Amino acid sequence: MAKKEKGGNCCAPMMKDVSCKVESLISVDERGQMILPKELRNKADIKTGDKLVLVSFEREGKVCCLSLIKADAFSGMVKGMLGPLMEGMINNNSKTK
Repeated sequence: MAKKEKGGNCCAPMMKDVSCKVESLISVDERGQMILPKELRNKADIKTGDKLVLVSFEREGKVCCLSLIKADAFSGMVKGMLGPLMEGMINNNSKTK
C-alpha cells in the first residue's frame, strides 16, 4: 500500500479529518454547462484552464452522485493505487523468468 503523504489528497475515502458539505446549488444551462461559484473556485484553487475529472457513482443503474477532482490530484491517486500493483507484477514477472 502507498504511504500517506503529509498534506496529501483529501479525496481518498474514509480519511480522518475529512468533511463533506453542501457548498452551493448549481444550475445547468441548455448547453449542459455549469458555473462553479468564484468563492468555491478560490477555496479549491481552481484556475482558468485547470482540468477536472468527473467521477460518477451508480446505484441500481442510475447515477446517484457526481464528484469533481482536480486532474493532478486524481493522477496522484491513480499512481498511488496502481504503482504498488505494477511493481508487484513486475517483480513477480522477473522472478518467473
